[in-house]
Amino acid sequence: MSLETLTSKYIASAEKVLNTMQRNAVPITVTEEGINNLISYVYDYLTDAKYYKASGKLETSLTSIAYCEGILDALKLLGAVTFEWPTTTQKPQNNL
Repeated sequence: MSLETLTSKYIASAEKVLNTMQRNAVPITVTEEGINNLISYVYDYLTDAKYYKASGKLETSLTSIAYCEGILDALKLLGAVTFEWPTTTQKPQNNL
């Protein structure tokens, strides 16, 4: 599947979900089990990304790691985890 086809597929899916999803009343309850399940998905998508990269399926690898990052961002926005994304402007610390 070409990168353009894959991208179009995921864009169409996201648009359909946005057009049909229903909001739940807030506040919602986020359980420890729910957070653990989401973190499990993060590890699964990271594993998939590495597997597909090693298999030469870079489009699928990129999609998998984007899902992984999306879940991590959602967990951060919910306040369930704390982290900072590394940036290219950050320099390694020298422990001299």
